Amino acid sequence: MTAPKDLLTLRDVSLRRRGRAVLCDVSLSLGQGERLALVGPNGAGKTTLLKCLNRILTGWSGSITLDGKPLQAYRHRELARWMAYVPQSPSQAAPFSVEDFVAMGRYPYQGPVARLSREDRQTVGDALSLTDTDSLRNRPLYALSGGERQRVMLAAALAQEARILLLDEPTVFLDPRHEAAFCAVLARVHRERGLTMITVTHDLNRAVLMHDHLVALKEGRVAFSGSPSSFMGRSTLEEVYENPFLLAPHPTTGHPMVLPEAAV
Repeated sequence: MTAPKDLLTLRDVSLRRRGRAVLCDVSLSLGQGERLALVGPNGAGKTTLLKCLNRILTGWSGSITLDGKPLQAYRHRELARWMAYVPQSPSQAAPFSVEDFVAMGRYPYQGPVARLSREDRQTVGDALSLTDTDSLRNRPLYALSGGERQRVMLAAALAQEARILLLDEPTVFLDPRHEAAFCAVLARVHRERGLTMITVTHDLNRAVLMHDHLVALKEGRVAFSGSPSSFMGRSTLEEVYENPFLLAPHPTTGHPMVLPEAAV
């Protein structure tokens, strides 16, 4: 039987900005429906890598192929049908209503002056419902809390109907209840739509519980690539983060979990 081809492949991707190397020979591959966690210290290049994938940043060397085609060969709208980006929630919001903002996710399927079709409106409604933001549809973005705004960002990405979600610390502004709800939405979307997901996160416990593969970056280089549970060993963690760790097994799954150390 022929092995399925990788959906997304990076080979020796490097990037210099302002004379400094921020990515150095990064290589990884991702299959359809796979969930990849990108972890590592602050400044390791995680967000930079996401921005290279969706071409917010250009000028990198090496190769990135999507479905067997060079990333540079995709037209903007074509790439938007493949990848949707959920950034960290910005401190300033554009002056749009929630519904209008989520509807902007339909732009890859429309002409420059086209109105929303019935199908578009149904897709927007489904995205609002799935992310529990339907009750916010008439509110302006600037009136939302950071957690609400992040769920709206996810709704816009889902309305885009892309096959790959790029998520940059998507739960950083959420309280525990909304974080759990947000992660439940991601799990449901993955289960029902088979989406591929690349998530930048500092939450190592969530990385273990929610992802199939983990890549750790350190100083722009791949310091680890493998299963999330195999990353959760003291020696590996301390090598990547240069910090001691306290670990204990999860009471349900048995996976190693990071525990906070008691304050001295």
